[in-house]
Amino acid sequence: MPSDFPHLRYLFDRGTHLKYRRLMKTLQSSLSFDASDPAKFRLHVLEYYYKYGLRPALDAFKVKKSTLYDWRKRYELSLKRLNSLVPQSTRPHRTRAMNTDWRLVAFVKQIRMQYGSTGARIIKPFLDEYAKSLGISSLGRTTIEKLIRRHRLTFKHSGQAKRHQQSNRLRVKSAPKVKLPGYVEIDTIEIRILGTKYYFVSLIDVFTRFAWVELIKKQSSVCTLEVLPRFITHYQYHIHTVQTDNGSEFLKDFDAYLTKIGVNHVFTYPRSPKINGVVERFNRTVQEEFIRQSTDFGVDKLRFEHQLSRYLSWYNQKRPHSSLGYISPVEFMNQIPKCV
Repeated sequence: MPSDFPHLRYLFDRGTHLKYRRLMKTLQSSLSFDASDPAKFRLHVLEYYYKYGLRPALDAFKVKKSTLYDWRKRYELSLKRLNSLVPQSTRPHRTRAMNTDWRLVAFVKQIRMQYGSTGARIIKPFLDEYAKSLGISSLGRTTIEKLIRRHRLTFKHSGQAKRHQQSNRLRVKSAPKVKLPGYVEIDTIEIRILGTKYYFVSLIDVFTRFAWVELIKKQSSVCTLEVLPRFITHYQYHIHTVQTDNGSEFLKDFDAYLTKIGVNHVFTYPRSPKINGVVERFNRTVQEEFIRQSTDFGVDKLRFEHQLSRYLSWYNQKRPHSSLGYISPVEFMNQIPKCV
């Protein structure tokens, strides 16, 4: 809706507002009550009880005294609101319990713990043989599936659980708010031209907005690792933290190198590009301002890389950035005290 569209604002005094809320609650209560036949029956029983007493109401409607008292208590505590008589749950008070020999449950649990998410069709032959050795009847496939669900017999592999736990410790929940240089976000760009995939690695310092991007052969940790030292060489500040997504190109050799040089490596949560927002915005900028404009991209690799180097020099030394007060990253870094 455009800003120049005439808006109407209705202001109520407190008394009118309370009356309106009371009216809407009454309407909601009436609608939910009209749609529930058990609630209408309970109201009829309570009205008969108020008029003729306890014993005639019990004899006439064949309900238990404790049940009638429960209805009355709920009805009166809610100040006799009709929706208080609507049943909250239709689950029976008594349900059938699944009685399974504990030895069979332990056998299924042992198989699932040892071999992971093994299905009921695979477990059944082994369970039949085990039950025969015990002299008891075995379980059907659907019963085994129900047994797995009810007893929650799903376990993570120890290595997977360890990696998941370690990843949780190193993940960040929100976009970084840094006040000093050295916090770098890294991401990859994938571009397809006539069925051919091209990969770029982009790096940017969150505080100074000093950026770097290179074309790599393939999306792997080895190729990603080759770009990082060149960025460190061109960047004048010490890098203390590197933030990436959970791609495989940022694991293994790349992660081991960061650990070796003493740089903290943190990950974003899956499907959370806003946490990596600075480098994601740089990815869009470099594609719109250079990659899509280049006539040598995908044609002459050496000429394209030379032009990319010239673009990065212009981007870091001359291009104004709105986040830096419309000055270039190099100008902004020159204003930072030398002691930082």
